[in-house]
Amino acid sequence: MEIIRAKNSGFCFGVKQAIEATEKQIQINGDRNIYTCGPLIHNKLVTDSLYERGVGIINQAEEAKAGDIVIIRSHGETKEFYDRAARVGVEIVDATCPFVSKIHKLVNKAYKAGMRIVIVGDRTHPEVIGTNGWCENKAFIFGTPDDVDNVTFDCSRVFVVCQTTIKRELLEQVLDKLAEKNIEVEVYDTICNATKERQEACDELSKKVDAMVIVGGRNSSNTRKLYDISQKNCNNSYFVENILDLPLKELQKCNKIGLAAGASTPECLIKEVIANMSEMITNDTMSMEDFMAEIDASLRLPRTGEIVDGKVHQVTEKEVIVNMGCKKDGILPAEEVTLEEGQKLTDLFKVDDEIQAKVIKTDDGDGGILLSKKKLEINEHWNEINDALENKSIISVKVVRTVNGGVIAAYKEVTGFIPLSQLSDKFVESADEFIGQTMDVRVTRVDQRRGRAVFSHKAVLAEERQKKVAAIWEGLHVDDVVEGKVMRFTDYGAFIDLGGIDGLLHISEISWGKLKHPQEVLTIGDTVKVKILSMNEEKGKISLGLKQTTPEPWSVINENYQVGQVVSGKVVQIKEYGAFIELEPGLDGLVHISEVAHKRVTDIAEELTIGQDVSAKILEIDEERKRISLSIKETLEAPAEEVAEDAE
Repeated sequence: MEIIRAKNSGFCFGVKQAIEATEKQIQINGDRNIYTCGPLIHNKLVTDSLYERGVGIINQAEEAKAGDIVIIRSHGETKEFYDRAARVGVEIVDATCPFVSKIHKLVNKAYKAGMRIVIVGDRTHPEVIGTNGWCENKAFIFGTPDDVDNVTFDCSRVFVVCQTTIKRELLEQVLDKLAEKNIEVEVYDTICNATKERQEACDELSKKVDAMVIVGGRNSSNTRKLYDISQKNCNNSYFVENILDLPLKELQKCNKIGLAAGASTPECLIKEVIANMSEMITNDTMSMEDFMAEIDASLRLPRTGEIVDGKVHQVTEKEVIVNMGCKKDGILPAEEVTLEEGQKLTDLFKVDDEIQAKVIKTDDGDGGILLSKKKLEINEHWNEINDALENKSIISVKVVRTVNGGVIAAYKEVTGFIPLSQLSDKFVESADEFIGQTMDVRVTRVDQRRGRAVFSHKAVLAEERQKKVAAIWEGLHVDDVVEGKVMRFTDYGAFIDLGGIDGLLHISEISWGKLKHPQEVLTIGDTVKVKILSMNEEKGKISLGLKQTTPEPWSVINENYQVGQVVSGKVVQIKEYGAFIELEPGLDGLVHISEVAHKRVTDIAEELTIGQDVSAKILEIDEERKRISLSIKETLEAPAEEVAEDAE
C-alpha cells in the first residue's frame, strides 16, 4: 500500500498569517481580553486550542468592551464592522488575508465610482459577506450560473470579483451568462493562486489513486471544494475532519491512497492522519507474518494458540513427549523452552510431570502436535501489556527496527508498533536514530487476538514534562530573582528559559534606558539574573524584569555622583539649546550650549555628534526635578587669551 500526499496541502499564507498574529497577541497581551470575530479559521482543532488559551469568539463588535483586542480573521470583515469597533473603543488587530484586503479596496473604489458590483461566490461565506460590506451590501452575489438568470439588471456594465477559494469553472460560467445578457464586464480575477494550485493538485492525484482522503474542517469552503473535485475522479473519496473519521476498513482494501488538505488544515493533523494510515499498513503486514498455516484439527484435537495441560510421557535432550489425552501426542522441542546456559530438558522435566504449554502447530509433520513453553510465556507478557493498558502504567521496550510510519519495539517476547508521531515530543524526520534504544512507553491499544499492540513514548515524555513544569512553577514566586538563559528575541522583548519554562522579558523591562531592540543589551545564549514581576500559571505566562535587579539610577544618585565630579558619557540627543549626555542607562545630563566650549557656539551640531564619547563636569544635581546640569568646557583648558584676561 502506498500513501501519496498532494502538493500545496495545508495552511495557506493568509491563514498562517492570521494564526501568527493571534499567537503574538497571546504572548504580549495575555492579561487582556482577546477575541476573534467569528472562528479564526474553519478548523475546530485550531479554534478549540485557541479557546483553551483564552481567545474568545464574538460575532458583533458590540460584544467586546473598550480596551479589548479583536482580531480580524483572514476572511476579512465589512467596513461597518471597523466603524462600529472604533465607536466601541476596541483595539483591532487586522489579520485579513492580503489578497482579500485587495478585493475590499477594488470593490470600494469601483462602488464609489458608481459601478454595480458582482461577487462570484457563496453568499453565506464570511469572505463574501465581508466583501459585500465594502459596497454597502448592494452587490449581486452569484453562487451558481443559474443565479444570473434570476436577476433583473438595472445597468449594462458591472464590476466583477470573486471569492478567493471558488473553482475557476464557476467564474467562467457566470461570465458566460453575463455575456448572454449583453452585460459588459470589468473582471478582476481574484481567485487565489494557492487555491488554484491546491485544486489542480487534488484533481491530478485523485485520477491516479484507489482512494482519496480529504483532510480539513467540515465548515471549510475550500476543503469542501477539494472533496467535490476528488469525488468526480475517485468514487472512494472520504472527508476526514479528525483521525476518528478515518475509514480504515475501507482503506485497507486499497493499494494506492491519495491525501489532500484544505487551506485551514494544520500540519499536525495532516501528519497524524498519515501516521495512522501508515500504522494500519504496518499492522496489516505484521498480522500476515503472525498468522500460522491453516489449522489441521478435528473436534478431538486442540487448536493452534490454545493453552493445553498434559503429562510428560518421555524426555530426551531434544524434546519432551506430552500425553494430552487425545489421539495425538504433544511434542515440546528444546528450542521452544527457555533454557539457561548449560541447562538441558532433562534437568527441567521428568516423566509424569504435569506440564502446561501452548499449541503452535497441530501437525509437526510426524503426526504430533507441536507445543511451546516460550509462546506460553509470551501469553503472560501479553497479560502484562493488557494490565499496563488498563492501569495506565509505564513499561520499557526496545526499538528493534523501522517500518513504514514508525518502528517495531519489543517488550520481552512481544513486539508492538510505535507510530512516528509517538516516538518523541518533537517532530521526527527519521526513525533510524532510535534503533537499539530502550524507552519507557504507554500502551495505547491492544488486540491480542491479532497480535497487535501500539505504544507511545511521546505520552511518557509529555507526562514527565508536565511534572517538571509543575515543579518549576511551584518553586517560583513573584519578586524572586532567578537565573535564566536568553533563548530568542522578538521586537517586543526576549524569551528567557527558566529551566524548562519560558518567561517574557519585555523590552521596557530590560534597561533603565531606552532600547530599540533587546539585542542592544542581550545576546542569544546569555545567562542572566531576572526578577519575576508577575505569574499566571493557568495561561502559562511569566513576566520578567532585568532592570529591577539593579538600582534605579536616581534612587542612588548621591552615592555615585557629586557636584564638581568629572564624568564620562555618550551624546544621545542634540537640541538647539544643548546636548543630552547618557551617563548610564536611565540617567541623562544636559550640557547647555553655553557650556560646550570656551568660545561662543551658535550651532551645537558643529561641536558634537550623536554617539560621541565626552567628558563633562557636574554643575548641579536637582533630585526633585531629576535633572543634572553638565559642562564640557569646564573639563577643557581655557584659551591663552582668556587666562590672561582673568589674570588682569
